[in-house]
Amino acid sequence: MAQKTRMSVNSSNVLSVILGGGRGTRLFPLTRDRSKPAVPLAGKYRLVDIPISNCINSGLRRIYLLTQFNSASLHRHISQSYKFDQFSGGFVEILAAEQTLSDTSWYQGTADAVRKNLLHFLNHDFEHLLILSGDQLYRLDFRHIIADHAESGADVTVSTTPVPRRQASAMGIMQIDAEQRITRFVEKPKEPAVLDSLRLDSATQALLGLDAKEEYMLASMGIYLFKREVVIKLLDNTLTDFGKHIIPGAINPHKVHAYVFQGYWEDVGTIRSFFEANLDLVAELPRFNFFDMAAPVFTRPRFLPGSKINGATIDHGVISDGCILNYCNINYSIVGVRSIIREACTLNRTILLGCDYYESDSSIRQNESRGLPRIGIGANTHIENAIIDKNARIGENCKISPAGKPDNADHPLYYIRDGIIIIPKNGVIPRGTVI
Repeated sequence: MAQKTRMSVNSSNVLSVILGGGRGTRLFPLTRDRSKPAVPLAGKYRLVDIPISNCINSGLRRIYLLTQFNSASLHRHISQSYKFDQFSGGFVEILAAEQTLSDTSWYQGTADAVRKNLLHFLNHDFEHLLILSGDQLYRLDFRHIIADHAESGADVTVSTTPVPRRQASAMGIMQIDAEQRITRFVEKPKEPAVLDSLRLDSATQALLGLDAKEEYMLASMGIYLFKREVVIKLLDNTLTDFGKHIIPGAINPHKVHAYVFQGYWEDVGTIRSFFEANLDLVAELPRFNFFDMAAPVFTRPRFLPGSKINGATIDHGVISDGCILNYCNINYSIVGVRSIIREACTLNRTILLGCDYYESDSSIRQNESRGLPRIGIGANTHIENAIIDKNARIGENCKISPAGKPDNADHPLYYIRDGIIIIPKNGVIPRGTVI
């Protein structure tokens, strides 16, 4: 099951499709004004940069992105970030859901989204269709999956990763035989007896180098590779979801193979998982390494100046481009692009998503006359366990923390999700506010 380096892989016969997801309710309010793939990540990236970069680094240059909700900022990011020369034949293209004279419905699920665009995909010359998710953090050379798929003679290959039993009830779990053929697929199993039946045997755990003291199961990563003719057959129906319907239904009539991936992989589709995955990046040895230039993560080139650090104290922080930090304290936090943090501020376990622009002098005067603070973090403000969305205006002498509050709450000025306080995009926190 170990990954092997294979050099004779033809990636030019693969068409890639990234699923942009639905309304992104689990990431609300970060998805209040943008689609899930457009949510900022690690200070200067967007979630969609991860699957696109994995494709590019794997030699896959024909990439479609399917979306239907709040897609304006995503369109802008894609158009400004990914431009291939006219001779390469490569592209990153968004296909937004649309109503037609024959079909007035929107995407009903992952499989339905691909089905509604299948005729468009079939205009391309490809042998395999690679389906990816737009809300995961991982680095994977898809050529390993393609080679494994070819060597096994599979009709469908599902990329899987071992997870401990405590995480299994939130994922699609599968069983495999000795040849890694999938024999059973259960979506989000909850019953103890079902979980017992899905656990990996001790021999397989030992082969994968997993701790024998803990029970593990194989979880779907939401990455699927289909033969062209097989995906046409599997989508010739009204079933709506790959994980719930298409993959379980394909197991008996087709050869469905498991590719076992043991690197870092995180589904960042909830506020808690998004928050923890971002904060892990400030560790001295983060589980995901943005500094790996053998497989870089690409994003929009902004041409911003280097950040200015004026007497600030930083302990385990990621500071993005174009920031100004004045005599503040940054502890275990991420500071997004164009962030301005004023004197005597303290940020602890906080993610600033940054700003889209620098405020002009006239804008500052106009907003101050209306009693609004400047964009950024005002002087002597303390923030902990929080996500501050883009273009937020947080005044002086504020205290923002979820301590002593319910795990989930809605307020005119803020939201709390999974015990994390969130100031929404363009949010305003008046000076002296205590949250």
